[in-house]
Amino acid sequence: MQDQQQTRDYFDDIASALATEGGHLAVGRGGFILHFRNGAMLSGYDCETIKAQCIAAGLPVIDSRPVDISDVAKLALKGPMIAVGRKPDPTPWHGFSYAPLGEIAAAYAAAGAEVWNVPGVETASRASDPGTAR
Repeated sequence: MQDQQQTRDYFDDIASALATEGGHLAVGRGGFILHFRNGAMLSGYDCETIKAQCIAAGLPVIDSRPVDISDVAKLALKGPMIAVGRKPDPTPWHGFSYAPLGEIAAAYAAAGAEVWNVPGVETASRASDPGTAR
């Protein structure tokens, strides 16, 4: 008898993220983190499954795997955090402050990350191809 890999259904967790201001999925070299509520997270390694489910549900997704690791480190360590389930801090933002999701997503997109479902933010490589808008 063959083992059949089952695809996990993340829809309840995604629904919680959709109901939270700033809720999003971050995908990186070390796996994924689904951010929902203030401080609540779900992490794992089933990146492609949850990424596809989040995109289909309309949840913001930031996939930083295509970005040079040194650029990801600068964004993560020197830049602000995404305000999830809380109000963003006033500008100027720094490494220990909270900024709106759109601001962080735009910075990652500018560095080459794949970004989905963030109004006003397009992945740079897709911006010139209207047939593949996200």
